[in-house]
Amino acid sequence: MHDIRAIRENPAAFDAALSRRGVAPVSSDVLAIDEARRAAIHAAETAQAEQNKASKEVGAAKGRGDEAEFERLRALVAAKKAEMADMQARAKAEDERLTALLMTLPNLPHDDVPDGTDEDDNVETHRWGTPRAFDFAPREHYDLAGVKPGMDFETAAKLSGARFVVLSGGVARIHRALAQFMLDTHVEENGLSETWTPVLVREEMMLGTGQLPKFGEDSYQTTNGWWLIPTSEVTLTNIVNGLTVDEDTLPRRYVAHSQCFRSEAGSAGRDTAGMLRQHQFEKVEMVSVTHPDHSRAELDRMTACAQGILERLGLPYRTVSLCSGDMGFGARRTHDIEVWLPGQNAYREISSVSVCDAFQARRMNARFKPSGGGKPEYVHTLNGSGLAVGRCLIAVLENGQQEDGSVDLPEALHPWLRGKTRLSADGTLV
Repeated sequence: MHDIRAIRENPAAFDAALSRRGVAPVSSDVLAIDEARRAAIHAAETAQAEQNKASKEVGAAKGRGDEAEFERLRALVAAKKAEMADMQARAKAEDERLTALLMTLPNLPHDDVPDGTDEDDNVETHRWGTPRAFDFAPREHYDLAGVKPGMDFETAAKLSGARFVVLSGGVARIHRALAQFMLDTHVEENGLSETWTPVLVREEMMLGTGQLPKFGEDSYQTTNGWWLIPTSEVTLTNIVNGLTVDEDTLPRRYVAHSQCFRSEAGSAGRDTAGMLRQHQFEKVEMVSVTHPDHSRAELDRMTACAQGILERLGLPYRTVSLCSGDMGFGARRTHDIEVWLPGQNAYREISSVSVCDAFQARRMNARFKPSGGGKPEYVHTLNGSGLAVGRCLIAVLENGQQEDGSVDLPEALHPWLRGKTRLSADGTLV
């Protein structure tokens, strides 16, 4: 959410930053509601002061035996009490209107974020690895002979409908090994704290990280009000919801492996084949809570953590800086990492690492106490995939495929597969 004081001080700059995200000017509406709210607060405070003054004079009039003045003052006290209540209710209503409007506005991009409207305007900043030269036409993951026995979309459709999958045998084991490899690497080498969290959350947790109120259609809600998390960013970030932590406890770096659930609203017809876009999937998520002075460096550190997983697996990738029009709702700057998929002859997103500054912290009321004293300040929050497990499985299968439909598996994964090095053409690990 946005700092109303910053909007008051420079509404033109606020509108200009929103325009970079394709949002029409809104500061005049915000400030009109803010002015009405502040006027109602002032009127309530004035009425309360007048009520208090009249209340003190009532007793004196009674003591003097001035019955007419006593009745006038008593009526004034009652009128001012009613006026104060009315103004307080009006101030509360305007405050709710202001909050509701601000909650729908995306975060403002950093000045160095590239301008643009969609993915075509993103800027490549880094590339690693050389896509393998095949002496046969590479297939997509679901067309590989060794994969077909362990990747069942037909049974999943019977169980749940479209965009689900049943994994079994060697494919399921590779999928599990990838998640364990990611977790162990992030914990033992990257210094993140392994965390396990619920996948069902209260509505205020979705509000805190920005999935609500604007993007409710992208997620699933149960009949009793819980929401299924679209990513464990929701739970990990909300660990500090409502807290004021000591500065010396920052940064807090979390990592979790979880099931994720997305309705994929608006994606009809996109990536319907295979595992690339599913309603239920697994992700290893990184979240950092930092001091404001350190969040930019933390973004680069988290990006390197995600890149390192791909490098250990020998998977070519590129990193792009998202343009202002392609960033997620809560981000101020985002690095997307795209892995090479030979079956599609394209780079596809496998991680998105974002810094949100104080945007989520304001929604969550998450602060820290400066070690040198002074008023509590809002923390900065960051999140990023480290990585999307299903998409990493796709990349491993496609990049390691052989002409007979078997798959040579990355050396880094062998210890998590008990020494198995290959998915054979009949779907067994050998």
